[in-house]
Amino acid sequence: MGCELAQTRLHAYLDGELDATGSADFNQHLRNCPVCAGALEEEEALRQGLQQARLYSRAPAGLKLRIAESLPGIRAQKSAGLGLISWRWFAVAMALLLAAFVGWRQLSIGNQRTAAVVAAVDAHLRSLQPGHLADVQSTDQHTVKPWFDGKLDFAPPVRDFSSADFPLLGGRLDVIEGRTVAALVYGRRKHFISVFVEKAAPDTSWSGSGEAQGYHWTAWNKDGFTFCGVSDVSSADLNRLKELFIQE
Repeated sequence: MGCELAQTRLHAYLDGELDATGSADFNQHLRNCPVCAGALEEEEALRQGLQQARLYSRAPAGLKLRIAESLPGIRAQKSAGLGLISWRWFAVAMALLLAAFVGWRQLSIGNQRTAAVVAAVDAHLRSLQPGHLADVQSTDQHTVKPWFDGKLDFAPPVRDFSSADFPLLGGRLDVIEGRTVAALVYGRRKHFISVFVEKAAPDTSWSGSGEAQGYHWTAWNKDGFTFCGVSDVSSADLNRLKELFIQE
């Protein structure tokens, strides 16, 4: 038997187009629907296979010579003893091309991180709406941590830092760029701090700090997890919470 959601929701879930509620609902559906779970596994395997496949072939050894001889003026320069100069210019052009590619790659990575920051700040802002701050409200880390069991494919590290004036207030599920993550909620005087936690991966691991939309953020990696804290507290307070996590 088929499943209608495999046709209507699966690809939206895979492409990160569902909101937090939709993603969480589909996560729950996957646990009870072998059809969708199998289809998701096949789609992910296909994507991974395409990414890992070496879909190219090495150029023949004589290709460079044939290209050079086909370009106007190259043979004349070579016969006049200017071939060395010509290839030096070619090398300079290739170096410039490589530098441009590296610059574009760095810009691309920077844009990805900027998008992640914006998504984290947006998620924090959503949580400040009435009734959205926490799915499980508790100051006990031994209550909050088990709440995530079965809702994520990892167990987020949950800590209470009440002794340092960062009390744990609870936790919730949230979505950052289509990925379902754990969100730990902390208090700091009369302010709230969201600490988003997910498994670290080459395309999601990042670190740094800054300000976006009037909110401070700081991100770090530890023990195979990526963390991102967002709040309207001072950057010094946010960095202090980061240090507490790192010191644990």
